[in-house]
Amino acid sequence: MDIYEAINQPPPSFGRNLFETDPILIGALETLLGSEVEGELGRIGAYWGSAEAFELARLANENAPVLNTFDRYGRRQDSVEFHPAYHALMRRSVENGLHSAIWEEDSDLAGHRHAVRAAALYMTSQTEGGHVFALSTTSAAVAALRANRPVMGDWLKFVRTRRYDHRPLAKEDKHGVTIAVAFAEREAGTDLRAVATRAEPVEEGVWRLDGHKWFVSSPMADAFVVLAQTPQGPSLFLVPRVTDDGLPNGVRLDRLKAKLGNRANATAEIAFDGALGHLLGEPGRGITVAAPLSALVRLDGALAAAGLMRAGLVEAVHYARHRRVFGSLLIEEPLMLRVLADLALDSLAATALVMRLALAYDAGAKDPHEAAFARIMTPAAKYWITKTAPAFLQEAMECVGGNGCVEDGLLPRLYRDAPLHALWGGGGNLLCLEIARMVSSDPAALNAALAEIARDVDVDGPISVVDIRSAAAAAVSDPGTSRILTEQLALAGAAAALHKFAPRVLADAFVAGRLAGSWRATYGIAESRFDTAAIVDFAVQQ
Repeated sequence: MDIYEAINQPPPSFGRNLFETDPILIGALETLLGSEVEGELGRIGAYWGSAEAFELARLANENAPVLNTFDRYGRRQDSVEFHPAYHALMRRSVENGLHSAIWEEDSDLAGHRHAVRAAALYMTSQTEGGHVFALSTTSAAVAALRANRPVMGDWLKFVRTRRYDHRPLAKEDKHGVTIAVAFAEREAGTDLRAVATRAEPVEEGVWRLDGHKWFVSSPMADAFVVLAQTPQGPSLFLVPRVTDDGLPNGVRLDRLKAKLGNRANATAEIAFDGALGHLLGEPGRGITVAAPLSALVRLDGALAAAGLMRAGLVEAVHYARHRRVFGSLLIEEPLMLRVLADLALDSLAATALVMRLALAYDAGAKDPHEAAFARIMTPAAKYWITKTAPAFLQEAMECVGGNGCVEDGLLPRLYRDAPLHALWGGGGNLLCLEIARMVSSDPAALNAALAEIARDVDVDGPISVVDIRSAAAAAVSDPGTSRILTEQLALAGAAAALHKFAPRVLADAFVAGRLAGSWRATYGIAESRFDTAAIVDFAVQQ
């Protein structure tokens, strides 16, 4: 007997095509899948499911970024050193256009750039989501640059190159650029109006900034979208890392955060010491100018969290399909099968909801109803999906047992990464309060969401449009109840999206377990009248 022979252990889970084996992704994009789009997404899905991608992700997370404040001679350096695996991941995702796709002029993708990019980001996050932050903020930042067309024109051509270049040079000397976002401070996190960073005018359109930012992801970006105080109020600026003549622009890196997760990506405390920046929009209108940027960041946060959930589900199901216990496969045990089916419903619904949102962003350019739907469902989706992901991944770890929490596997990293998405782009209370304010200031948004729900789900069933309107009225009069409204919107919207992109029975099972009033505090309480094996087989196809 070979005591070191590993028996009753599953084979490696990599080698899957993350696009071709995801039924909701295919269902959501069905009308868009010409041969070129399908081929591109299939290529992306094949790579991020490969052994090579898993290994790069492992290396990038086990070798955390290092801050080099000074060089060997004592000169300020203010640089972050990354493992080569991180740069390899960045290079791949830049080539895939995660940072630029929605701003490109490719006529073949006209009208569905958001949806195709969303699918790519969702698949990428399943394998390594840390490096995605630098690409997400770059993509979102362009929405703020539109407030200053000359600045946008000056930078967008470098964003669009799809060439990764991490050298700290003036943009004219680089093959491509990335952009970070610097809002939060010690003095002001959620309350952006209280930012302490100051900006003073130098010349027409150019200001000098002094201050400190508490959380800045991707501190080696080529420019930063910064919120700072002017006499008119909080204003938005683009601050390059290096001036056009190649000199440092007063951007100081004080320290890197020791984070719970997201370890491949650096997050820094940054100081602006007389840094020159370009005003975006009018002075005092910074929060308004930043709103489209924030919406795109939140969409990406929901997409990434849904990707983590999908990856966790696949790991749990893969293990259960190969592990034998009490003489049978683990997946054949009724209670385990019910847990996996319950997990599958949340994962399928999260994917359906974020893809429905991405389609709304595409259609919203011409359709006011779709634009209104995206406004209110973006914070609702981010709230529900990012709140669900940590508990979801803990349950997936338990399905795998002791191996599920050993760092050799994928699940511990997914679990550590999940909480950050609930914080990034605004925490739960902020999202709920925004929705409550939107009910009063933007009634078209709530009406659009309710119309969507009424069209795709039985309004006489557990989902009641009347109940959601009552929750909306309560949230206006008592903002302390706004989490009830937000969760109802998200769950109902997810059920509607699931009905749109998958067999009706899945939406019915999701509604029965989440909106029908049955008691449910953990996974595995799925109703026996639904075919749990069929749900799992649909969700994770072999």
